[in-house]
Amino acid sequence: MHLERPRHRLRGVVLIALLVGAVACTETRPDPGPRFDDETPGGAGRDLTCMKHQPQPPGTRYTDDRSRRIDETLALLRYYTENGGKPYCDGKAPTTIDRQWVDIYVHLGADRKNVATLLDDEG
Repeated sequence: MHLERPRHRLRGVVLIALLVGAVACTETRPDPGPRFDDETPGGAGRDLTCMKHQPQPPGTRYTDDRSRRIDETLALLRYYTENGGKPYCDGKAPTTIDRQWVDIYVHLGADRKNVATLLDDEG
């Protein structure tokens, strides 16, 4: 019976050490930035007659190969492939932020023709 207590304490000390080590080793990752707004409420696609401006520039979730996720990237690619030739709903030219998103689209190897009007417009 005397051996039970030290063994129980040892397990507790080991468990606490492992938890402290896990917390200490947990790396805080930087915010990967906003998700691209592909205008699909609830993930359901819909036909658009015009595009809305992107409110925030892309972050590392789109610009860093190690942070990029295929589902998020595919949403961006699908959006510009289907809508890249449409005007913005407010009738204005693409903003600097919009152009950053379009640049990622092209950088990922998508067809420039799909966004030619967004690239050529000097707004």
